[in-house]
This record gives sequence, structure tokens and C-alpha cells, in this order.
Amino acid sequence: MFSIICVYNKIDTLEKYLLKSLKNQSIDYELILLDNTYGKFSSAAEALNYGGCKANGQYLMFIHQDFQLSSKTWLEELKNYLDNLKDFGAAGIAGKHDKNLVSNIKNGIPPILAGYQITEPEEVMTVDECLVLTTNRLFEKINFDEVICDNWHLYGADYCLSVKKAGFKVYVLPMDGYHVSKGDSFTEETYYPILKKILKKYKNDYKWIYATTGNWSTVYPLSMQILYKKARGWI
Repeated sequence: MFSIICVYNKIDTLEKYLLKSLKNQSIDYELILLDNTYGKFSSAAEALNYGGCKANGQYLMFIHQDFQLSSKTWLEELKNYLDNLKDFGAAGIAGKHDKNLVSNIKNGIPPILAGYQITEPEEVMTVDECLVLTTNRLFEKINFDEVICDNWHLYGADYCLSVKKAGFKVYVLPMDGYHVSKGDSFTEETYYPILKKILKKYKNDYKWIYATTGNWSTVYPLSMQILYKKARGWI
């Protein structure tokens, strides 16, 4: 069974997209909704750890309020993939293993394809935070890092790096769907402080970190990388 965990702050968006697409799914699931309309949680890691600790399902799905499943058999198809993944640590429906985005979903308004499409699960370094999957058993050992990810950015990427470091694999699955947000917008004041901490945390484990919001070296100073990207109009 899936435990579907969503922290939301816009009830109309939640109902229009996620909840509507969860109706009449072909398999049972547990739904854990976390209302952050009034700022109860200070970070995604804090909220999702709280929800994850309440979950009873075999698989935990941490999902955004504005994600829409594409069919009534979506969860059933997803489970079939997860049941057959080797050394499964984390998975998603968009991610990176190099400079290319891997994804079958559409996002934005109007909807456009988010990356290059796949027909089989593909191993990646990190997945996009719009949907992060793991097992309940693994989540008991590895939570989202509330110290490093103390706002609403990169908590999924950090989780993937942690499970890979522990010897598990991270996958993007060939599932379609629709994410209203493009997922690539952030403010420098909130994103870069988290990124700096992540680069320091994994500097002895990875030379590069590939995330859906950017590719970053753990060798060169972050300030130098930002200037380089800005000079070329990449950010």
C-alpha cells in the first residue's frame, strides 16, 4: 500500500489537481495531508518527516499539491515498477544523472514535456521534489535532513544523495502526469544557502551534484559557479 503524504497551503489547488486525480484509483492508499496554510511547518523536511512518521504503507509518496495523476490505474502501475526495482532507495518522475533532465511528465501553463522521455526505469542521481518515493523501512533509517534543508528547497535531492551514499539506487520511472508548477523557480536568498550546505555535506562523496534546478560542482566555490552561470545567462 502507498502512504501519500502532501503538505499544502492552497486547498483549492490541492482539490483541483492532486485530490481529484486520486479519486477512484484502482488500488487502496493512505492519504496524509499536512495543512501549512498558516505556517505550522518551517520547512518541507520538517513537514514531510512529521507525515512520514505517521505513515503505515509499504511505499511512501511525498507529493506536491499541484501534481495530477494521469489515470485511475496510476498507483497500480507505479507499484508494479517499484516492486521490481533493484536496490531501490528513492524514485521520482523527473530527475537527472547528468546534464539532461529525465522525465515523461508535462509541466507549466500551457503544459509542455519536462525532459527526454523514457520507456523503462532509469537510474539517476537525484529526483525532482514534485514527487519523491521511498520505502517505509528505509525511511525509518534515513529521514529528510531538517538541519541542512531548513526551508523549502532541495530536500528531495539531499534525500537521494543520502540514500545513494548508503548503497541504494535512485530511479526516474516512466510515468506520465502533470505538474502545474515548472519546478525551476527559486529565489537566491532561499536556494543558495541550502545548496552551499549540501555541497559541503557531500564534498567527499560526489564531484558533481546534478539536480533538476541545476548542476553544481562540489570542488569549486559556489560563488564562482554562480558568477560563471550568470555571465553566460544560464541563471
